[in-house]
Amino acid sequence: MKQQLLSIAGVRDAVLQLPDDALTPMREAALAHLDEHGLPTVRNEDWKYTDLGPAIDISNRWLAAGARLDVGGDMDAAIAAITATIDANWLVIANGRIDDSRTTSINGLEFSRFSERPTPFDMNRPLANLNAALLRDGLRIQLSAATEKPLGLLIIDSADEEDGVSQASIEIDVAPGCDAEIIEYQASVGDGNHYANSIVTLHIGRSASTNYVRIQKRARSHVQTGRISATLDADSKLRMASYDMGGGLIRNDVDIDMSEPGADVIFSGLYIAGDGQHIDNHTKVDHRVGPTTSSQEYRGILNGNCRCVWNGKAIVHKGANGTDASQANHNLLLSDKAEIDTKPELEIYADDVKCSHGTTVGQLDAAALFYLRTRGLDKRRATEILTHAFAVDIVDRAPVAAARDAIATMVESRLADLVQDVAL
Repeated sequence: MKQQLLSIAGVRDAVLQLPDDALTPMREAALAHLDEHGLPTVRNEDWKYTDLGPAIDISNRWLAAGARLDVGGDMDAAIAAITATIDANWLVIANGRIDDSRTTSINGLEFSRFSERPTPFDMNRPLANLNAALLRDGLRIQLSAATEKPLGLLIIDSADEEDGVSQASIEIDVAPGCDAEIIEYQASVGDGNHYANSIVTLHIGRSASTNYVRIQKRARSHVQTGRISATLDADSKLRMASYDMGGGLIRNDVDIDMSEPGADVIFSGLYIAGDGQHIDNHTKVDHRVGPTTSSQEYRGILNGNCRCVWNGKAIVHKGANGTDASQANHNLLLSDKAEIDTKPELEIYADDVKCSHGTTVGQLDAAALFYLRTRGLDKRRATEILTHAFAVDIVDRAPVAAARDAIATMVESRLADLVQDVAL
């Protein structure tokens, strides 16, 4: 079946509704690039398992209805509930609009908007042109010193009876020698259809350290595409963990670029999917010089009629001697209708390197399940215990301690819901 095309005429009309400000040239350039190249299709190797049709359908309906920027109901209660669970300095982007009341002065943090000082976008990244064309405004954050609380970035959307589309773009610069903690929380409310597209660009200065947690807990009728692009200077460190528990169609891209020696990255992910969900994680690490180190491990728990994708790539460029890169992906399938497409990739163009990758796909250990049932537990409860044991290691790796309890609670709740459909 041929994928439906995004209405470029509709996007053009939507762009004309946005303010005539410093971002206007960027929007027009992005629109021209979008018109020329379109959106990724399943013919693209990196997108062959993920069809953006649902995102395009929502977008076209939204464009045809006049591209309203404010749809859905009041989100104040949802925002208050989320920000109360994790003690952080929260910034909020609601339906693509930056909440000015929260960008107040905080020691060690400086905020500015793209419209105040626009920077060029990398249009060669899929969906970046759509993001730039329809962006209301972007948020630029500079961290110059460690803060008492982590920086929280809440990207939340609402859609009730009408379809909605929103864009968010955030640039974060961590100053040399600075220690930073960042939480990105993607959420949504309402039963309507919504498509959210976000881009986070992270630069970590020389000898700086950043702990980053990304939480995705969107409504089942919502579609999300998100990208994190991180660049690391010499002797800098990035510790990152991602947790996907909601959404209908979710696509996450993580691009990490290490172009100076001594950079060190450790990142992990947990995705939990049930009936009707599609969660795709694509990661790419570029080791451009040596010595640099990267290690990644993702785990998935799938039940019902769902599909997940994990594609992890590490590229060791010519001359990047001393590189140490490892990848691992492990999946637990609780249903014969669940599907995982897993693909670890190594591209090595240097000699003196240490690289490894591996992936596993399996079901619950029959012996462990039998042991728990002999102790008086029914199959559902035994399954819940074993899936929790499979997930807990990734939960414990959350590098921002302030978010760990909230993540553990969300994972336990999601697993409890997931195993309700396990056949007894």
